[in-house]
Amino acid sequence: MKEMIAEASLPFKARMGGVLYLIIIIGGLFGAGYVPSTIVVHGDAAATVNNILANESLYRFGLSIHIIVVLCNIPLAVIFYDLFELANKSLSRLVMLFILVAATIEGVSLLNQFVPLILLQSAATITAEQLQATTYMHFLLQVIGFNLSLAFFGCFCLLAGYLIFRLGVLPRIIGLLLAIGGACYLINSFANFLVPEFAVSLSPYIFIPCFLGEATLCLSLLIKGVSLEQKVI
Repeated sequence: MKEMIAEASLPFKARMGGVLYLIIIIGGLFGAGYVPSTIVVHGDAAATVNNILANESLYRFGLSIHIIVVLCNIPLAVIFYDLFELANKSLSRLVMLFILVAATIEGVSLLNQFVPLILLQSAATITAEQLQATTYMHFLLQVIGFNLSLAFFGCFCLLAGYLIFRLGVLPRIIGLLLAIGGACYLINSFANFLVPEFAVSLSPYIFIPCFLGEATLCLSLLIKGVSLEQKVI
């Protein structure tokens, strides 16, 4: 009886997951994509600080949206656990764990983006050079933290893609696309850690499969929901 009730609620949970994923995709493109590309000038700390001063409202808004994205990952992790639990409880726990670890690292790394705002409020106590150097260093730390979080998120995409492909809860092509996207996340993260010069040449092309996999998953959850006929693996 308990399992029947759990299965009956899966379509609703799937659509809620689709809504959360849509917020994450749109919010991520804005908060983690558009705003940093507008504010941060790579290799130029002075220009970066000037951009923050000139666009402080945009900077704060982008940071707030990014925080919302991180928050949405928490209920999304629980939803994915519920979607896969009946088929394989151990792997569904691992899926949830990868999302939660990724969200935790990403959330902690966002603390670096508050540093420029704090420094600008006490700019009279430090030199312009110190302000610029410290601000830019914390941007670099935030990027490192973000890439680390993407490594864990890539593991989630790989595992979730595998489960979708094996279980048939969604069209198998979505599982395949999601797994390919997960592999691309991992390649990007380790390229940034091991050969950063090569990683620069990969971006933004390496993220195209990631976007395709996540976008198709989001739309499928929103429009079609999930199949209640699951295999046990």
